[in-house]
Amino acid sequence: MIPDAYYKDIYTIDYDKLKSTGIKNIFFDVDNTIITYEENIPSKELVDFINKLKKDFNIEAISNSKSKRVLKIINKLEISGYYFSMKPLKKNYKKIMKKYKKEECIFIGDQFMTDVIGAKRNDLKIILVDRISKNEPLFTKFWRFFEKKKVNKLNKNNKFCWYKYYDNIV
Repeated sequence: MIPDAYYKDIYTIDYDKLKSTGIKNIFFDVDNTIITYEENIPSKELVDFINKLKKDFNIEAISNSKSKRVLKIINKLEISGYYFSMKPLKKNYKKIMKKYKKEECIFIGDQFMTDVIGAKRNDLKIILVDRISKNEPLFTKFWRFFEKKKVNKLNKNNKFCWYKYYDNIV
């Protein structure tokens, strides 16, 4: 289970390429993908960026965070979303996928153990991005421990390496 693409951040992704490959729906992880854990209100840069994307894509959020935080963020971005999703479990992915065709969807997140595995378990394309901040809650640090082991194994097999960005989306 490796990402279909790996970019530095959400701003460096080739969205024109996504559009040309038939992607119509983008699902963003929230914490450390589009906003840090310390922030509760999206920056003007993020709001403007999401508004630009909404011209070509349907944008939704899937987060493991609690409702109060996620609702504040998605309301400011004027997108729909899911909180306390318990990724990589399939529950909220199934809810979302009732509305869309899988081949027209892509997930963007910053963690292997929740985002990549969750998307792949649901046959979704996934773009991994570097986390925005190293400041994370204890539970996320727990997942990062396993993520490190997974990435080290992938690196030994020349399948994935941190900071070697690529795009294999077709």
